[in-house]
Amino acid sequence: VDHAHAPHNDIVFPAAVPFVLVHVVCLAAIWTGVTLEALMVAGVLYLVRMWAITGVYHRYFSHRSYKTSRTFQFLLAFLGQTSAQRGVIWWSAVHRHHHLHSDMPWDVHSPRHHGFWYSHMGWIFNPTNWKPDYGTVKDLTKYRELVILDRFTYTPAFMLGFAMWLWGGWTMLVVGFFWSTMVLYHC
Repeated sequence: VDHAHAPHNDIVFPAAVPFVLVHVVCLAAIWTGVTLEALMVAGVLYLVRMWAITGVYHRYFSHRSYKTSRTFQFLLAFLGQTSAQRGVIWWSAVHRHHHLHSDMPWDVHSPRHHGFWYSHMGWIFNPTNWKPDYGTVKDLTKYRELVILDRFTYTPAFMLGFAMWLWGGWTMLVVGFFWSTMVLYHC
């Protein structure tokens, strides 16, 4: 079976609504305007949260490449979850599964087997991927605070968005928060 060209009938489109809305809200800059301050905040938020994905979600939680204190571990997880890329335990479980099955049909990130668009983002709308094998992250699920944080997946992102709105109104929310979040989704 040529999975790269096979249709993916397993995508639940209502699940894509929040993802699509992040992109659509970015267009609100037509009405809110764009300021240099909001662009600079977007740039900083992008860099800090991209580091949180690569240096924290990926290197620390998924691969356990370095050690830190339990308190700082929680703060790093909270920072990572401001990226709106799901919870730290979920993300790590999915990533560990990816490494166990790299470029095999079970690897949802494989463009060879699933095509570019599905491996880039379509897989997140497939219900079979919503509950990964949490057995691969027992080293993380032993921390109650991480389990609770993971359960409240988007709370840190909502808190950051609200803080941006308080700081600079609609312009800071749209440009500072949503633009940087949209770029995070694709880079």
